[in-house]
Amino acid sequence: MVRRKTRKIKDKWKEKKWVTVLAPDAFNNIPIAYIPVTSDETAKGRVLEVTLFEILKGDPSQHQYKLFFQVDKVNQEKATTIFKRYEYAKEFLRSLIRRGSSRINFILDAKTKDGYIFRIKMLALSHRELNTSRKRALRLIAKDVLEKTVRNMTLDQFVQASCYGKINSDIMAAAKKVIHLRHVGLEKVKLVRTAEAEITLLQA
Repeated sequence: MVRRKTRKIKDKWKEKKWVTVLAPDAFNNIPIAYIPVTSDETAKGRVLEVTLFEILKGDPSQHQYKLFFQVDKVNQEKATTIFKRYEYAKEFLRSLIRRGSSRINFILDAKTKDGYIFRIKMLALSHRELNTSRKRALRLIAKDVLEKTVRNMTLDQFVQASCYGKINSDIMAAAKKVIHLRHVGLEKVKLVRTAEAEITLLQA
């Protein structure tokens, strides 16, 4: 009688190590997750989602804003990340929309002082319906504020200004000269190219 060799089943969880994932410099490198990784290399590129509340631990309304960070480097038991995206939670966005008012969107690609390219989607909501000319005027105001603001900011300054609402306030203040709005905000901010990738593209 031939005996069959029994295979040893590998415990994949035992082969993994656990690392603490840190937020980028703009958020003071606070821990945002504790995750298992198979290797340092395979961990790179992994994207984690958190809310602004998990970063600031402040107002519960901060759960309405989502942030996405991508693992950049793993060093022993810690992983650093880069900022990838900020956006409104879908439930929050739905709660803002009301009948009888206008929704104005505006999308712009902008470059920070240190060479990072971001795609910015602004959302403005009025108290009542706006005509085409007023919508156009609002978009021009938003474009002017964003272009002047972003080009004078570093990556960290821009990320903070976007996520903490400073840019929203600047657009709202500028728009008041033309129209009173119910809501102004950056619905989505997405990193398109890092400074390193931009340099490579320009040299190609």
